[in-house]
Amino acid sequence: MKNLQLTPTPAQWPGVDSDWSQTITVASTAPVESTGSSRTWHYLDNSPQLAAAGREPVGTVLAVHGNPTWSYLWRSVLAAANQAERPWRVVAVDQLDMGYSERTGLKRALIDRVADLGDFTAALGLDSTDRPLLTLAHDWGGLVSLGWALRHRDILSGIMLTNTAVFHDSAEKIPLALQAALNPALHSWATAKSSAFIDVTLGLAQKPLGEAVKQAYKLPYTTSELRAGVSNFVADIPATPAASSYRQMIEIAEGIRELDLPALMLWGTKDPVFQRRYMADLATRLPHADIHRFEQASHLVAEDEDIASPILNWLTEHFVTGITQRERHLAARQEQAPALGEYRPMIAELTARAKDHSLAVVDMNPKGDGTQVAAQLTWAELAAEVDRVADGLYQLGVRRGHRVNLLVPPGIRLTTLIYACLKLGAVIVVADTGLGAKGLTRALKGARPDWLVGVPAALTAARSLGWPGQRIAAMALPKAATKALGLVGSVEDFTKSGTADVELPDPDSDAAVLYTSGSTGPAKGVVYTHRQLAGMRDTISSTYGLKAGSGLVAGFAPFALLGPALGATSVTPAMDVTRPKTLTARALASATAAIDATTIFASPAALMNIIDTFDALDENQRAALAKVTTLLSAGAPVTTPLLTKLQTILPVASLHTPYGMTEALPATDVSFDEIKEAEQDARDGMHGAGGGVCVGKAVDGAFVQIAPLLADGTAGAETRQEPGITGEILLAAPHVKDRYDTLWVTEQVSTSTPGWHRTGDVGHFDAAGRLWVEGRLAHVLVTSQGVLTPVALEQAAEGDAEVRRVAAVAIGPAGTGTVVLVAEVGPRFRGKRTVQGPAPVDLAARVRERVLAETGVEVSAVLIVDEHPTDVRHNSKIDRPVVAQWAEKVLTGKRARLGKGVIAW
Repeated sequence: MKNLQLTPTPAQWPGVDSDWSQTITVASTAPVESTGSSRTWHYLDNSPQLAAAGREPVGTVLAVHGNPTWSYLWRSVLAAANQAERPWRVVAVDQLDMGYSERTGLKRALIDRVADLGDFTAALGLDSTDRPLLTLAHDWGGLVSLGWALRHRDILSGIMLTNTAVFHDSAEKIPLALQAALNPALHSWATAKSSAFIDVTLGLAQKPLGEAVKQAYKLPYTTSELRAGVSNFVADIPATPAASSYRQMIEIAEGIRELDLPALMLWGTKDPVFQRRYMADLATRLPHADIHRFEQASHLVAEDEDIASPILNWLTEHFVTGITQRERHLAARQEQAPALGEYRPMIAELTARAKDHSLAVVDMNPKGDGTQVAAQLTWAELAAEVDRVADGLYQLGVRRGHRVNLLVPPGIRLTTLIYACLKLGAVIVVADTGLGAKGLTRALKGARPDWLVGVPAALTAARSLGWPGQRIAAMALPKAATKALGLVGSVEDFTKSGTADVELPDPDSDAAVLYTSGSTGPAKGVVYTHRQLAGMRDTISSTYGLKAGSGLVAGFAPFALLGPALGATSVTPAMDVTRPKTLTARALASATAAIDATTIFASPAALMNIIDTFDALDENQRAALAKVTTLLSAGAPVTTPLLTKLQTILPVASLHTPYGMTEALPATDVSFDEIKEAEQDARDGMHGAGGGVCVGKAVDGAFVQIAPLLADGTAGAETRQEPGITGEILLAAPHVKDRYDTLWVTEQVSTSTPGWHRTGDVGHFDAAGRLWVEGRLAHVLVTSQGVLTPVALEQAAEGDAEVRRVAAVAIGPAGTGTVVLVAEVGPRFRGKRTVQGPAPVDLAARVRERVLAETGVEVSAVLIVDEHPTDVRHNSKIDRPVVAQWAEKVLTGKRARLGKGVIAW
């Protein structure tokens, strides 16, 4: 088998241009080789095509595969580099004993492969290039390429990595897939005698590979002799200090800390081999790296996702334009949305009131009917408690910049922890438990907190699900539980020592990572700086007149942290914050009465239940609600009928439904009186009025623009402010998020118009300058009737007395699809066994006629369900992609399930 050389067959490699396939014979200096030996390498190289077209590349990308793939892995990057306005040369090498390079018959270790790559680049003339030279690697190609990088720092311009690892802590077990491959009883059979290792690797693709692509990957490995390199590569995994390459791995892992060069990491988070822990480790070694997590991708991220586009965009930023999009965005942001006033830390008000003995925070008892006070603190007591907790965290080792995941329900305990972290400069990580175990695990492993503070249920989940961070109990626990849960301390045991009397953090340093609800895809971590959190506080204070001395009911979790920052007395009502429908009228009224609150924050789902349970109130409870002067309901649109009912419950309150998102809350504001005025303007035919939900005008310091929709349902680059033009809503404000956490590609889309946040919502202005929201950009319907937005269709259908909530979806190919409405139905259709699927003929006819009359859109079908699948955080955001899939199955006669216990035939 020694010196075996395969003949390349590019005609059998889908996606590869035959001109790319090249070979070269190279003198070898690897320690494993004898003096004077030479080896023949195969590689893919787009430079012949570029030269034939007379195009000069910006620079060169050296792409290095891992095991058991080969240069074929990088075909999309070669193709994109050719087509780029400013092209790049891509050299994708087949490592020796791999792909179509020579089979040497030798067992090559990591040190040999690093030397091999140096031999190859020298022979190809890459070592003497005067243009930018970067590495791109995957799998064990990461270690090899970084070993080469450390030996070629003088010519290296940057590094790019996909799923890989540069360090493995020998105290931890390696992933199960590699344990099996290294098992002496399985190793030879799995890696050489059979194609099992290759088959398993290809099977990790989340988007099934076509047979031709699978075959192309396997062509260089059709016999046990040809698979010897695969087997030896696995055998060389540095899993323990006893492994021959362990010391070399340590040298590379520590050496890259000094590589202060542009770096990009693109990661498939479903990878069972190079898991998130390896990404987190790399992030500590390359803290300046741009990172993007592809939440739906696995090990073969280059097959699961388009990695070529972000790679080319990133290269352009760093080596063509010389300025990154983030730099442009931050510069434009300063001009577009200056701060409302002088920066004042979030903790300033609490510090100023450290000797104030008036009431600051109150918790209602969740047991019973929620009418009793469970705990309360004065401002002086709260300030002292924050100091105590900050000192305790500091003594445990919590420092500025550390991420602290808080898995504690809203209330005094959470408020105390939040302000203790703000004082220390630690970064708060908050993910809604409504995400469920799977969603929380994804979020927390993405956020990579250093510490986790939780209640017993959260600590138990952290232990069993492997959530990162040293664990601290939010309350006292028995010694046995402390040991079983692996805790390093308890908040109850903290003492006030003054050790945390540290300088306040820089206003532009990270303060919080707040996770989105996950209603429009995997939850995203939204990073706020201290200045931006203060901007949120100042905007709310300015818009709603919330000042020191105000009393507010925090029935909506995102506002739980604002009371002490505003100087307002706050109360947390008795409810399950992950299920807003659990807030009853009695619980709300009792919380209101406890502090004579004048302001209520609550979600639409909570408000619906308050209306449903209002009749249970006594006269004193009704009187408490009658004193409320302001209601804020955020998280989802609130209908006029619902607001009308609320007004009878809160007779003197100004009802507001601010529009916002985790990335910016609030963005606009509108009162009930303004909504009624806007709806009347719509009936009178005012230009732009109607066709959505009126959310009013931008709040203090905020600005809104529209990027018009294109014929394919996407939003263009230009922005407009004229009435009646539907497009994506763009927002600029001092309190807009800093960035998405380790979601570089998502952030690029979000800030593609510098200075503005592209919200992903669609809407338009009316002639009075009010914003109307028409739905999500991802939910736009591209149909045979044109590009349609869903909200106007849904509102028209919801005008029928038998219909509760509606989801408008498009069924069929984009551009030729038809409109289908899926409606929750009223009591007449509810029984012990309601049939789910096509609506009764009379209901369908009425709804179709109503929608046509009000919107001019023809509906092809109306389906009914008992209840829509929703975002658990608000219980009001319909999961439209799931609904669309279900509807399509129903209409093609297939059996389908929509949500728990809902089956259509």
